[in-house]
Amino acid sequence: MTARTATIERLTTETQIELSLTIDGTGEAKINTGIGFLNHLLGTLARHSRFDLQLDCRGDVNVDDHHSAEDCALALGAALDTALGDRRGINRFGWAYAPLDEALARAVVDLSGRPCAAVKLDLVRDTIGDLACENVTHLIQSLAMTSRAAIHVDVLKGENDHHRAEAAFKALALALRQAAATDGSSDIPSTKGVL
Repeated sequence: MTARTATIERLTTETQIELSLTIDGTGEAKINTGIGFLNHLLGTLARHSRFDLQLDCRGDVNVDDHHSAEDCALALGAALDTALGDRRGINRFGWAYAPLDEALARAVVDLSGRPCAAVKLDLVRDTIGDLACENVTHLIQSLAMTSRAAIHVDVLKGENDHHRAEAAFKALALALRQAAATDGSSDIPSTKGVL
């Protein structure tokens, strides 16, 4: 099997990002975004998807967290899209539930080649650490756009916003792991013959 890896550099006036991704990894992560809770969510995603991820972001966090959060997710999605290649032989679909204490999240993924995100986290705090809660949703939306995937994530219950957000990323990681896994075929899993 060809190595499913990608290296992305995203350079803007707001962020400078260097990222490398290996789909068939062990979940090893080395992440520095300058935003502690963002590091935590991306590390959780890498660990439970079993993707190896190295990400270094130098962003304008003196402005706020938005540009760094968005651009890290855009770069990660682009790397996933590149590493998947023509998506031949993948499961394509993945779904998972993940609890974290009292919180329970569900994620369903289709690596369809068509970007779509439906995210319902119902976070009530303004921030978790230095990450705005609105950017937790935006991370998933941005990842869906550049990975060219349909991603549905919802938190079914929970009282603690940290638990709700982390459970969502754990469920997403497990669903991505299942969807990106190879099934032993050389087929493109689509009636169209292309994803």
